[in-house]
Amino acid sequence: MKIFTAEQIRKGDLYTINNEPILSIQLMERAALACVNWISENCKNHRNFAVFCGNGNNGGDGFAIARMLYQKGFDVDVFINSKAKYSENANENLKELKELSGVLIKNFKDAESYRFDSRTIIIDALFGIGLSRNIEGDLKDLIDFLNQKKNIKISIDVPSGLFIDRIADENSTILKADYTLSFQLWKKGFLHPETGKYTGKVEILDINLSEEYISQTDTNDFVIDDEVVKNIFKPRNDFSHKGTFGKVTIVAGSYGKIGAAVLATQAALKTGAGLTFVHAPKCGYDILQTSCPEAMFIDGGNQKIENIELDENSVYGIGPGIGKDEKTQKALLKFLKEPSQPVVLDADALNVIAETKDGLQLIPKKSIITPHPKEFERLFGATKDSFERTDLAKKKSKELDIIIVLKDHHTQIITPEGNVFYNLTGNSGLAKGGSGDVLTGIITSFLAQKYTEEEAAILGVWFHGKAADFASIKHSKEAMLPTDVINEFGKVFEEINEKVEIKL
Repeated sequence: MKIFTAEQIRKGDLYTINNEPILSIQLMERAALACVNWISENCKNHRNFAVFCGNGNNGGDGFAIARMLYQKGFDVDVFINSKAKYSENANENLKELKELSGVLIKNFKDAESYRFDSRTIIIDALFGIGLSRNIEGDLKDLIDFLNQKKNIKISIDVPSGLFIDRIADENSTILKADYTLSFQLWKKGFLHPETGKYTGKVEILDINLSEEYISQTDTNDFVIDDEVVKNIFKPRNDFSHKGTFGKVTIVAGSYGKIGAAVLATQAALKTGAGLTFVHAPKCGYDILQTSCPEAMFIDGGNQKIENIELDENSVYGIGPGIGKDEKTQKALLKFLKEPSQPVVLDADALNVIAETKDGLQLIPKKSIITPHPKEFERLFGATKDSFERTDLAKKKSKELDIIIVLKDHHTQIITPEGNVFYNLTGNSGLAKGGSGDVLTGIITSFLAQKYTEEEAAILGVWFHGKAADFASIKHSKEAMLPTDVINEFGKVFEEINEKVEIKL
């Protein structure tokens, strides 16, 4: 799915209005109906809605939503600035709402004396994506007041005060929603930590914006949805053999950190690599042969990695738990000068490169690196926020001709062409040591199976997050472990195969 800027979304609305054709008030009605259908399905235990409407088209959505909710039997109170000048569509919907005797229309200041009981839901339709300045004055005070309420808050399209293409000033006022009902496409502001924290759970509602406009409009930002995964995934051919699915070598582990090697190796094995080798120190031999009997062991040293031998027929995943011992550093830097094909680099491999003069230039072209924000900073320097970090990652991906998997709540896969793919799977249960080792094994395995570098990174990150979502359901986010994530791989494969299966 594409991600558009606020300006592109505005043009998409106009294109739909002009080419469907449809009146703008009818498109607003369509958006409101989509919201009401969701609300009536998901808020059955709440009877009262307090709808706060601005004077623009977002407020127009709110007026239409209030009317439809009332017609469905809910109790609805609407709060407005009675002295405001409304947009044409908002004014038309407000007039229609006033004809309903059962809907009370109050002023914003009346909210202070309003009884917000436990069954009241607050609907935020104050400002939409067109907001271009920080909220001030009485509206700022109103949003601050609403943020103090413990009632469920649902924002329409975007939480009021949130910019979708950039970060607001540090002291800006933004409504903190529990749910955001947005239209047609994801917004960039929903996917970054500084801004996404205001959205709550995001629901993207289809309002039938022009498919022609969406397909013809260029963007470099995307979310990884089912369609993306279906287009990448390659079901197994019944006449294939182990050589069909490539050879993986996981270079991982050191004394006390053999668990990292186990996790990465198990992840490579269980994502379908044809042959898997684990290149680790001798101190981990018994553990690895016991926990990963399907993988072949390669001696990499005594208690640490002291040598890495190149097999041109294998795809290498390097870094989990290797440490930064001087001998390990020398072995890694020597190895990086040799491969003629991409490698996957994570964890201590990235830290060694960051501490080495011109270390970035040693990364083989088309390789995949998987830094978390702190590792990214060590490699490329500090940034003021995640938007700037993404911009820097795009620049470095192009300069070095590598794929950067920037790990975060919505992990980003950044390509040398300047494309950014935001992942939607995964949860906070992955915030545990070892999760990154699992991801390294997955991506290395997919790369060995002849997925392109971009495909391996996109599919690998999505797959990792999807398995984590299954694990969280079974074990909870708090209790789930990286091994639990690996144990859900089979369920993920079942789901993907079902999606791509050709049915008569």
